[in-house]
Amino acid sequence: MREFGYERAVDVSSAVTLLAGDPDARFLGGGTNLVDLMKAGVERPARLVDIRELPLGRIDFTPATGLRIGATVTNADLAAHPEVRRRYPALAQAVLAGASGQLRNMATVGGNLLQRTRCGYFTDLAKPCNKRAPGSGCPAIAGEHHNHAILGASAHCVATHPSDMAVALTAFDAVVSYETASGTGELPLTDLYPPVGDTPHRETALPPGALITGVTLPPGPLAERSRYRKVRERASYAFAIGSIAAALDVRGGVVREVRLAFGAVASRPWRAREAERVLLGGPVSAEAFAAAADAELAAAEPLPHNGYKVQLMRNLVVAVLSELAEEASR
Repeated sequence: MREFGYERAVDVSSAVTLLAGDPDARFLGGGTNLVDLMKAGVERPARLVDIRELPLGRIDFTPATGLRIGATVTNADLAAHPEVRRRYPALAQAVLAGASGQLRNMATVGGNLLQRTRCGYFTDLAKPCNKRAPGSGCPAIAGEHHNHAILGASAHCVATHPSDMAVALTAFDAVVSYETASGTGELPLTDLYPPVGDTPHRETALPPGALITGVTLPPGPLAERSRYRKVRERASYAFAIGSIAAALDVRGGVVREVRLAFGAVASRPWRAREAERVLLGGPVSAEAFAAAADAELAAAEPLPHNGYKVQLMRNLVVAVLSELAEEASR
């Protein structure tokens, strides 16, 4: 591991100032992803700016403004918070599905959103990777790709985003707040991750040196009737091969409101807007749910060894929406 300097920030403004003055510095939250990448030689910061003691560790809810989550809130505290469990159950379920208890105790909300892909080629310095070294190539396309993207990928990168939490946040129109040396700003979470295109190394739309300060979820009863379902290859804290965050409002057998987001199928959490459009105002049935999934997945471009994800995601949509519809009818 490269030797590095260490600074502990005492407030948000000093944190962003420290990073602005050193382009080779990184913010350090829980370190559950960054430190691993430093050990592997993928990340080589000259300095770490520790932000764990910044006043960003609160979770607040009001009926008018919704849920406000500070960037240094741990995943464990987020999943256990009573307002999160009551009003955004899919978010709590996603966090619990994402990692072991030990990791949840360390990992932070801001760091979770900024974690990098777990593609094996990205973490193997002996292999080329456009995300790690732009222009070097993407060996996953012709190599090991059974858990790679089927939606929104490109000839330059087929890696998937690893966050479970971000999938649930995407479904419920979360907004990310940040601060830079030039001031504050906000981004809808759906805009935080740009399309992969020919710049896979550009993983977020945040301005240079930006510090995520929090995430806001708007209020509304729909999220209270939500669910997160994750499929993985083994019954441990493995990364998803497919996941879904869903919420459904049914009245008189008709879909009045719906939210859907997919995980482990693209370089970013995938908001299934075409499926939502097909479902809205339509009947509640397994056939309708399958048709909506098919409409969304029509854009899928699977590789030779990950085509199974198309059927997997179709089955997830039908299963989870059917469960939510049954609960709504009780």
